[in-house]
Amino acid sequence: MIEFLTAPFPIRTVLIANRGEIACRIIATCRRLGLRTVAVYSDADAGALHVRLADVAWRLGPAAPSESYLNIAAIIAAARASGADAIHPGYGFLSENAAFVRACTEAGLIFIGPSAEAVQAMGSKIEARRIAEAAGVPVVPGFDGAGASTEELVAAAGRIGYPVMVKASAGGGGRGMRRVDRAEDLPGALASARAEAGSAFGDDTVFLEKLIQSPRHLEVQVFGDGRGGALHFHERDCSVQRNHQKVIEEAPAPNLPDAVRQKLFASAIKLASAINYAGAGTVEFIMEGGGSEPYFLEMNTRLQVEHPVTECICGVDLVEFQLRQAAGLPLPLTQEQIVPRGHAIEVRINAERPDEGFLPATGRFLDVVPPRGLRFDTGVAAGSEVGTYYDSMLAKLIAHGADRETARQRLIAGLEQLAMPGVAVNQAFLADCLRADVFAEGNATTAFLEETFPDGWRPDPQKLLVLRAQAAAALLDAAGSPLQRTDGFRVTGPRRAGTAPLFVEDEYGQADLTLFFGAERTVQDGEGEICAVGHASPAIWREDGVVHAIAGGLSVTLSARPLAEARVNARAEGQAAGQIIAPLAGLVTGVYVAPGDEVKAGDRLLEMEAMKLVHTLVAPFDGKITRVSCAAGDTYSAKTVLIEMEENT
Repeated sequence: MIEFLTAPFPIRTVLIANRGEIACRIIATCRRLGLRTVAVYSDADAGALHVRLADVAWRLGPAAPSESYLNIAAIIAAARASGADAIHPGYGFLSENAAFVRACTEAGLIFIGPSAEAVQAMGSKIEARRIAEAAGVPVVPGFDGAGASTEELVAAAGRIGYPVMVKASAGGGGRGMRRVDRAEDLPGALASARAEAGSAFGDDTVFLEKLIQSPRHLEVQVFGDGRGGALHFHERDCSVQRNHQKVIEEAPAPNLPDAVRQKLFASAIKLASAINYAGAGTVEFIMEGGGSEPYFLEMNTRLQVEHPVTECICGVDLVEFQLRQAAGLPLPLTQEQIVPRGHAIEVRINAERPDEGFLPATGRFLDVVPPRGLRFDTGVAAGSEVGTYYDSMLAKLIAHGADRETARQRLIAGLEQLAMPGVAVNQAFLADCLRADVFAEGNATTAFLEETFPDGWRPDPQKLLVLRAQAAAALLDAAGSPLQRTDGFRVTGPRRAGTAPLFVEDEYGQADLTLFFGAERTVQDGEGEICAVGHASPAIWREDGVVHAIAGGLSVTLSARPLAEARVNARAEGQAAGQIIAPLAGLVTGVYVAPGDEVKAGDRLLEMEAMKLVHTLVAPFDGKITRVSCAAGDTYSAKTVLIEMEENT
């Protein structure tokens, strides 16, 4: 603490202009260094973990990001009122907003990050390409497109050669990005990319790049001194992605020739030096799978989500280094002292349903139990609410080992031990990714998910059957021993097992199960599949007539009732096949049908926005719209009937 008080730019109190996992992670380093912390929050985050961990918490405004975490005036006012000397932006939100950097400086606050000029230069992908080329850094063949007409862009694409990528100059995270394989499709792709970019970033400028198919996504962690000098903290591989969002990250990159590694380092240092970069940043590259020529992709002028894997192998705290640099203190390392040790792999724990096209999930966590021996950076704890306003990433699990295989196996074991009941998360999917042969061999490209799960991901059927049986048995045991019950059960004697025919429902659907309670518990599903349940019990949480069961990384939230009762109720209730139901709570952004409209199966009916993603609901069959119960601009809770239709006969 004393070192920061006597620094050229003293820091006593740091306001974290962010939320969730990264806010908690920054608070941890500040606390270790003896620095006071200020959390900011929206109304939706009043009880959030980062608010509880900080020394002081300051309300920004309503839940909408534009009225809270993106409200520059409100954040500056909170910093002044709370006595903060410095602001750490985290990642996302305002972390790469040059206007925010300038506002901090004008308010007399230290911005923990690069200059506004560096942020602005790298914030435009077109300008970043120009700077990289001038610095001698190879870039993907393309056409910058600034001010170009559609006709000029079509002509440029012909020269580049199809397929091409349309990209938003101010974009990120896959927004404003379109793949185009044929010349006749380019005008439409340009129009939609411009519209999306304008809506998301306030800038509809697009450019073209040659599409490098199934590339590796590589990046270098750099740290600049603001005077043209820079260090690198080695490379990461972030090739496992979904919709241009990273899923698994690791350091160092596996199966990477040292000659390529040195090219990456040299290019990253050239670019950081060219803009007198200050603080932590990441220079990203793509390279054809099996190739040897990495191309500059973009520079992120902030701390990356995946920075923990670099910290693990280099033995550093990058947030501490950011604080030291912002205070005018020297870094305690030279390039020669930054020596990687071992291997680290990180997975992103998201509130989502991988089995349903990665549909975001909401709810309240009953508990959060991390595995022992692994790093777990989290923004949630028992009682935390997950809503629809913000990104679905909740936490990160990181394993470090002497070699890649050790780290991989530790991470798989950690995912199997992690327990987060109450909200659907993607841990079972992540474990299956880590088990895949291509990943185990270190040969993943950005096509990994499509190639590994061509029909989408689903849990292993036998594992699901056993877990359902164990969860159902836990429900029965809670009401008393199954062998003492008579409703829905048959108890015959010591030589014949008691049976419990049940109808169960969980997030993966419905099933008929028959449990057999003999010397060895077994279960039979409606298809006749029989398997042993075993005597090992999953982790169990009971709530409101359901049981949350987690075993081996797979989880279910299950309810059960006697099979005969369920069949009677099903006949009485019928089936509402023509109801279009909100899959989660969210904002309806567009309604494209009206009562009386004829639609075909697959036609777009409406769009909803939740957790920064847009979800399109389509017609399940050919038919006629009979009722529309929603309107654009209104928010609806999960399972609300939004549209009703009848099938053509």
